Amino acid sequence: MQQTTFWKNYMTNAQLDLSIARYTKVPATWAEDSYVPEFNKLYFIMEGEGFVKVNGETYYPKPGELYLLPAGSTQAYGTLNDHNTFGKYWCHFSSKVNDAHLFQIIQAPVFITPCDPELLIHKFKQLILHSEKGDLSSGFRVHSTLFGIMADFIEQSSEVHFDSRTVPSFEKMDKILQYIESHLHDSLSVEDLARIASFHPNYFISVFKKYTGLSPIQFINRQRMERAKHLLLFTEQSVTGIADSLGMEVSYFSRMFREQIGFSPKNYREMISRTGVTKN
Repeated sequence: MQQTTFWKNYMTNAQLDLSIARYTKVPATWAEDSYVPEFNKLYFIMEGEGFVKVNGETYYPKPGELYLLPAGSTQAYGTLNDHNTFGKYWCHFSSKVNDAHLFQIIQAPVFITPCDPELLIHKFKQLILHSEKGDLSSGFRVHSTLFGIMADFIEQSSEVHFDSRTVPSFEKMDKILQYIESHLHDSLSVEDLARIASFHPNYFISVFKKYTGLSPIQFINRQRMERAKHLLLFTEQSVTGIADSLGMEVSYFSRMFREQIGFSPKNYREMISRTGVTKN
């Protein structure tokens, strides 16, 4: 899946919310003719026969296949053999990026064959377990597991792509983010960036925050610190040299690095070096 600077940052705003997760041996009466759900569904088929239909195309899932049925698509499903119905792990969940459905933005295949089915079974069991718990940590466990399943689905598919038509101002914002990435050493003002995008500065700030979750200045500083982390890890540049390469006074750079990363640049480099990270 080709990723631009824009998409990498835009997708950090993705939200997944689980409503239910179960394992079910479906009854012979399991059927729906044609409907459009407002939630996404995952079916991991373990046994049996049946069919699902998505936007007019019919599929006959086999054991070991993971199906993604996205919100907003016209769906139908049913059994083929009353004595050999589906046994499946499944869940329903919502997915949004800002105000849009995730799978309006990401065009994904209907199914994949997971590389590690045993690991996926474990993840579904964890999803079910923690979704039924009411303790404080269970919500975090559910979110991390669901994100993990969807990350695996996307990584193991060769057919996933972004639909830029669903995101207004995509081309302008991608241009801006690429410009920032290649000019981190320069003094970047909101007015200059807004001019590049042909937006009024106030409107530019609003659009930028909508797509990145940060103000332009916050985003620029975050990218500078990410660049600094890379340089501290993979080069022998001095802290002063790294600050200079980012167009920052060393004292200001060191203070910002500590505020955002939690360590001074020197301590960060020493800590990472002790972990045995290879520089190349």
